[in-house]
Amino acid sequence: MVEEQAQREILLAPNRSATDWRLLSKTLVVGDATSRWDKAFDEFFFRRLESRYLKPIRVLQDKGSWEGEGFSIVSIQCALLEFLAACRGGLIYRHKNPIPPYEYNLSGDLFATFLSTTAPFNALFKLEDAVEFYRQVRCALLHEARTKGGWIIHSSGRMGVDCTRKIVFRNTFQTQIIDYINDYGRDLLNDTDLQAAFIRKFDDLAS
Repeated sequence: MVEEQAQREILLAPNRSATDWRLLSKTLVVGDATSRWDKAFDEFFFRRLESRYLKPIRVLQDKGSWEGEGFSIVSIQCALLEFLAACRGGLIYRHKNPIPPYEYNLSGDLFATFLSTTAPFNALFKLEDAVEFYRQVRCALLHEARTKGGWIIHSSGRMGVDCTRKIVFRNTFQTQIIDYINDYGRDLLNDTDLQAAFIRKFDDLAS
């Protein structure tokens, strides 16, 4: 059994293994416009998100019975947001003894900073709002299967998150998350910081 587990290939996305990533990563050059950053984004980043986060959220949206599936949707969104934040910085989570600058174990700092400084989320969150959202929505959902502090979840509204009224409009928020992913894919083609971070993150995922 141990030998079988050791030989099991890591899948980073549907039909894309750690070996596939290592082959592609050898062709990626930070700052080189001829490198296949579009292929890296589509086949590894987007397909990973589509299969593990975006499609499951659509299933819940389409098949929901208005009996509480918003809690599941926002739980998935919060997990996705942390992954997006970590990818943007090329950061690796280490539960114990993280080594800076590219390892972390305080997810709250990463989560709140990402929401309050990165478009389009920074139009919704000031830093203190993002900290409260992390504590009363993200942590409450993942640890207690509820929201706290007066926060509630609705389906759709004018904005994704109304921090003043403490409402998450989960469908609108999902649209903004997808907008971020699309913008990230375009920026990855030319932004050398994002490119270096991308390689760092996926090298770790493939290890």
